[in-house]
Amino acid sequence: MAQRLATEYVNATMQMTDIQMDQFLQYTQAFRVTNRVKVMDSGEQEFVLEDESGEEVHLPFERKNGLYVCELSCRLVTPHLTNAVRKLFAAFKGSGKVNRIYRGFTMSYDYHAGTVHRITQVAGNDSIVIYEYKNTAGELQRLFNSNEAEKEIKSIQHHINVLLDQRIAAGNDKLITKTIDERLRQFNQRLFVLEA
Repeated sequence: MAQRLATEYVNATMQMTDIQMDQFLQYTQAFRVTNRVKVMDSGEQEFVLEDESGEEVHLPFERKNGLYVCELSCRLVTPHLTNAVRKLFAAFKGSGKVNRIYRGFTMSYDYHAGTVHRITQVAGNDSIVIYEYKNTAGELQRLFNSNEAEKEIKSIQHHINVLLDQRIAAGNDKLITKTIDERLRQFNQRLFVLEA
């Protein structure tokens, strides 16, 4: 198994309410890392997590629209601190790109609200999508709720009625009835597909 060399958080964000921020503070104490809180001149807060090796990560939180927002870009090497930040990022529904760097390749994870939406393996100029999130249940629900097929059926039925009236009005004109019959045949095929 390949050994991870580093983990990078690239333009990652976490957003929290006041209650979630309190939970965040309690959660950071559960890890065996030292944590400090710095209060900046502007009133913003910065959490510093440090493991026994001395590696540390700074998590700056800024107050925006009633939420605490952490914008994070960092590179972590030690497994213990890396694991702690990973758990925090998932628990507090972080979004952004996380690169897990191995010798010769990188696994790039795209997170949205704490869920992995895509995993890509990158080696040199080559990249392979390993996993891509598909909201199958949501897509099926959207299709179920969609009434586009019913609208199209209603529209086709209207066109068929108009064409039938035109066919009756055409009388014995073979060229017009042939053209109308062809259009009716096309509409009939489309109705068969839609009603199936």
